[in-house]
Amino acid sequence: MSQTKEPTSYDQHLVSLGRVLQTLREGTSIDALVEAVLTYLKADFGSDLIWIGLYDRAAHRLSGKGGTTPLGNDAAVLKQRFTLTSGDVLEQIVIQQRPLSFPDLREEVRANEWGKFAQRWGIQGTMIFPISYQECCFGAAILGSRLWGNFPKTEEKALLSMVLGSLAAALERVETEQRRQQIKQLDEPLLRLLAHLRSLPNLGQRLDIVVDEAHQFIQPTRTSIYWFERQRRYFWRRVTHQKSPTRGLPSAEPALTENQPVSGMTVQEMSSFYQALMADQVVSIGEAMSSLRSDVTSRVMQNIKARSLLAAPILYRNELLGFLAAEGSDARVWQEGEKKFIRGAAQLIALVAPLEDMETMIEQTKLDQALTAEIAHSIYDTSDWKVTLKNAAELLGKRLRTDRFLALLYNPEQGHFEVCYQSHPKNRRALGTRLGTLSPIDWDMLERHQGAIAIENIEEDLRLAAWRETLLELDVRSLLLCNTALGQSVEGLLIVAHETPRAWSQPEGELTQAVARQIGLILRQWQLQQQHEQQQKIYQTIQWGLASMQQTQQLDLLERSALQYIAQVLQAPVAALVSWFPGKRAGRLMQSIESDRRFSCNPVLKVSLETDVLMHRALAHDGIVPLSIDDIPPETRQWLNAPEAGQLLMMALRTAAEHEPSAVLIVVDTLDRQWIDRQIAALTILVSQFAWSRRYLMVSESLKAQRDRLERLSWYKHRRLEDMYRAVKSGVTRLGEMPSSAPEPLMATRQQQILRQIDDAIAPINAVIRDEQWQLTHRTDTVPLISLLRRALDRVDHLIKQRQLWSQVHNDTNPMVTGDIAKIELVLYELLLLACQRSHPGGRIDIWCRPLDARWIEVSITDDGTVEPRLIDDLERGRAVDLLAPSLIDKAPGLHLAICQSLMKQLGGEFNLYKLEDGRLMSRLVLPIG
Repeated sequence: MSQTKEPTSYDQHLVSLGRVLQTLREGTSIDALVEAVLTYLKADFGSDLIWIGLYDRAAHRLSGKGGTTPLGNDAAVLKQRFTLTSGDVLEQIVIQQRPLSFPDLREEVRANEWGKFAQRWGIQGTMIFPISYQECCFGAAILGSRLWGNFPKTEEKALLSMVLGSLAAALERVETEQRRQQIKQLDEPLLRLLAHLRSLPNLGQRLDIVVDEAHQFIQPTRTSIYWFERQRRYFWRRVTHQKSPTRGLPSAEPALTENQPVSGMTVQEMSSFYQALMADQVVSIGEAMSSLRSDVTSRVMQNIKARSLLAAPILYRNELLGFLAAEGSDARVWQEGEKKFIRGAAQLIALVAPLEDMETMIEQTKLDQALTAEIAHSIYDTSDWKVTLKNAAELLGKRLRTDRFLALLYNPEQGHFEVCYQSHPKNRRALGTRLGTLSPIDWDMLERHQGAIAIENIEEDLRLAAWRETLLELDVRSLLLCNTALGQSVEGLLIVAHETPRAWSQPEGELTQAVARQIGLILRQWQLQQQHEQQQKIYQTIQWGLASMQQTQQLDLLERSALQYIAQVLQAPVAALVSWFPGKRAGRLMQSIESDRRFSCNPVLKVSLETDVLMHRALAHDGIVPLSIDDIPPETRQWLNAPEAGQLLMMALRTAAEHEPSAVLIVVDTLDRQWIDRQIAALTILVSQFAWSRRYLMVSESLKAQRDRLERLSWYKHRRLEDMYRAVKSGVTRLGEMPSSAPEPLMATRQQQILRQIDDAIAPINAVIRDEQWQLTHRTDTVPLISLLRRALDRVDHLIKQRQLWSQVHNDTNPMVTGDIAKIELVLYELLLLACQRSHPGGRIDIWCRPLDARWIEVSITDDGTVEPRLIDDLERGRAVDLLAPSLIDKAPGLHLAICQSLMKQLGGEFNLYKLEDGRLMSRLVLPIG
């Protein structure tokens, strides 16, 4: 047998290395792992100073686990804790995780405490190694020598890196296993807590046992349950368990100390803390960390008189009942297991809390059902919807203890909410008649939300931002808002509000939701009724407007009436019309009579149809043209100068494709006006009828004026032909009566005289043919009144003699009559002719001449004849409005008298026919004198 070879120094190192690595792989105790590494370092490394410290992340410090020193009696120093400071070499090792070497540790200013130790022990050459695994530092190791610059060799560094890396991996494994075991340990206290809760009779005892278990598991300075008062938004301390001042198990009764927490906290003092609880978040406040803002953290900690806090919300059906809090008098880092336990305990409280109030809730549910039934009964039994809403407001306000009740109906045509009904305290202002529209986010929230929306403090809430200022002015701070048609497009809203911030319970929200659905039926019925009334009103207005326009026979009255009707139908302040006769280049502007001065257009005589852009746009479109005031050029604004005008509707008045428009309608309103379809349809009907009625009157007046003109022309020409015929006939008769035996010179002289008389008689006819072919012209001449009367009497002399009438002229003066003498003479002749024809044989005709003033003279012809009584009335009224109605002035003699009346008016004079008290008739002429 061969002899066994003794192990070399290298082999011994390998055996020692293998032993320590095996220990690191199999070890489960942190102290045993560290002790194994220290033993290996002492045995295999000849260093004067060996030290290992483990890193405490929460406290940011290194805790010594032992080692060796040159003196050998400094065990207490090697076990102490070293707090890491900025710039410290140990902090550099922990952060950078790279080895550091110092030739003389005594001279290193960043060594802090270790520099003092080096001075005491005479340590110079030193290396510090990190204990890290996967970029996570678990501690540091120090190897030092009394020799200057004495560092481990390369192979020794490799061994150190291997051993310390294995130690870090083992530490990571052990910590992971400890965390896992700690998490599993949550099951036992929670199961034990469930068993206790099941056996206890009331909520107070259940809360006590939860606080005891939480206090025993977490071991804070104080464990409390804070309950939430929704009405005043206030947390009050309901149960507290505080650590006993003596060592041992926690006392069942809370130990009172000077650091006792306050009895309650308001939501206003710590809104972020409240919002976190409402969001079902565990609030953790500890050493150098907080889940809240710094300002909120300081207020919360000041209220509870603690330096660390772990709070879990007690939520039941999204309703905050309170929170479970673990409070520490020292700064503390809360572990994950503690957070999970306190959350679980708080959820157990949320499960058992409703049991206490179950009977109360059942009773309240019955009352709420009775209330909704009473409201429903009121809806179906009361015909007046305002009385129904009043009853609902009183019942709901009494139940929820609210100050205001608002029922809003959305008007999609105007884009705002109309206040259908509201109730409020007598000493508070009422809301106006409307509320503006909401933002798209709020609108989407109303349509998607499946219940009542609770806003506890509108000043802190981001919702309903468009209404915030209005509601705050009414002293509204909190409210319940519910869509009357849940899950559908918004038709109406029900709002119950309170003047102070408050929380709303889920039963209150469900009750409001039930009432909102019933109110929705009322609002929908009211909306349908309102729409029906509006349609009926528009229909009646259209019917009335159409009938009025059809009955109006004056163009100016028609235009003003139509503008008034259109303004009423569209509920607009002003309706205007730019009108013209076809072929004209300018139009005149007319407005509705009762126009608002803020919307009144600038009065102008003419609006150019060729250069005005507004007129061009209206005439270029076949229909209604909506415009904004910003679209109107400056030229048009000079006459469309309504200060408050914002929106315009324009429409050209058209009747047929072959007819030219003769007017443009303009409707003016404010900038935020929105025109609804019913009004646009009504406007189209009214404008169409207005256009046809206007065209009919324009055509009728044109034809009537043309008829009057032709009648006067026909009468005038007929009388002139009579004169010419009479004069020519007389001359021809005289030529025929000349004796053939008369001397030749005398016959020639007589013929020449008769021919001159005939020529004088037909000479005026040439001027009539040339100048008065289709209309009368007026000349100005003068003649003595006596000559005018004599010529007129000569014309009727044969009739006076034939009927044996007695005539006399009563005249003391002989003024000069001025004007168109030929036409005045014919009028005077016509009046004398009619007087002679209607006088009884042997009757009397008087001509009275009386000066009225220096410019006028009155010539009155009286006779004892008779006429139909209606003739005098028809002459006084003029032609009938209905041109087809029979009238005495449509045929002679009434027609001739009407022509004389019209002609005298054109000549500047006057003619009237009267019946005197003694039964005689008087034809009165007023003639101008020069």
